Amino acid sequence: MSNMTGHDPLARARRFSVAPMMDWTTRDYRAFARTLTRHALLYTEMVTTGAILHGSPRERFLGYDEVEHPLALQLGGSDPGELAECAAIAEAWGYDEVNLNVGCPSDRVQNNMIGACLMGHPEKVAVAVRAMREAVSIPVTVKCRIGIDDQDEDADLERFIAQVADAGCETFIVHARKAWLQGLSPKENRDIPPLNYPRVHRLKASRPELHIGINGGIKTLEECREQLSHVDSVMVGREAYQNPWLLAGIDQALYGEPGPAVSRHAAARAFRPYIARRLEEGAKLNHVTRHLLGLFQGQPGGRRFRRHLSENGHLDGACLRVFDDALSLVPERSEHETEPRLAEA
Repeated sequence: MSNMTGHDPLARARRFSVAPMMDWTTRDYRAFARTLTRHALLYTEMVTTGAILHGSPRERFLGYDEVEHPLALQLGGSDPGELAECAAIAEAWGYDEVNLNVGCPSDRVQNNMIGACLMGHPEKVAVAVRAMREAVSIPVTVKCRIGIDDQDEDADLERFIAQVADAGCETFIVHARKAWLQGLSPKENRDIPPLNYPRVHRLKASRPELHIGINGGIKTLEECREQLSHVDSVMVGREAYQNPWLLAGIDQALYGEPGPAVSRHAAARAFRPYIARRLEEGAKLNHVTRHLLGLFQGQPGGRRFRRHLSENGHLDGACLRVFDDALSLVPERSEHETEPRLAEA
C-alpha cells in the first residue's frame, strides 16, 4: 500500500516504526536502536503537556541524540492551546513529527482527559489537532485504538477518523484492539481485548487518501509483510524492545538497504561510545544498558550476559568494564551473522 497524500516527509520512514512505550523507549533505547536500523521511525515515550510546560529542566523530557532521527515526539494532553504550544516547542527542538496519544487506557491519564478516553470525544481531538497543525509545519499524527468500551462497530472507528481527518490529520496509527476503560488494567488492555486487524484493513480501504498504520501483536517479518499488503505502515512495540535484534533485519527487508549491524556483537560495540558519553554525563550504567538485556536472547551466553549486567550495572562506580565483561561472556560467531531479521513465523 502507498500513502496517497504524497507530501508526508516521513512517508518512507514510517513504513516501520517502534511504538512509544513508557519507561522503555527512552533516549538511550532509541540511540541503541540506531545501531540496528537507520530508517525506521522512532517514537519517544508519551510526554504530557504539563511536563513540557512546567517541568524543569526541559532537557529531561525532550532531550535526544542527533543519531535518533527520524524521531517523533508523542504528546499526552487534550487542551488545544497547550498541545499547540508543546507541538511548537517540539518543532523548535528538532523533532520530525508530533503525535497525539489517543490510545493509552490508564486511570491516571483518563483522569486528566488524556489517551484512549479521547476516542469518546472526537470533537475535542479534532479541535486539538487543528490547533497543533496551525502551530507547526511538521506532521501532526494520531495514535488511537479501534474503539473503547461499547464502541464495537466499524462505523464507530470511521466516525472518529472522519472527524479528526476533517481537522487536517492525514496519518493515523491504529492499535487493533479496543480499550476497556473500566475493569482492565493498562497491562491487561495490551493483551485481553482481541485483535481485530480486519477492522483496520477496512478503514484503509474506505479512506485510501489517508495514511493508515497498524499496531498490536505483530512480531515477525512475515506478519509485517502481510500487514503492508493492507495498510501503509506497521508499528511494533514490545517485541522490538524485548528482542531488539529483530530491528537488524528491517532496513533490508522493508527499505531495501543493508542495515548497520552485521552481528549482535557489532551492534553492542557500536553502542559503546554512546555508553561512555552517557557515563561522562553522569548517567548510571544500568540506566543505559538495561535496554540491551534482550540483545542476545536465545543465544549461547545470553543469560550470563543479562545476569552480569543486572547484578553489576547498578553498583556505585559501575563503568564500561562491566559492559565489556558482560559482552565477553557471549561467544562471538566466527562469521557475520546472516539472519538479522524479525523472527520468521
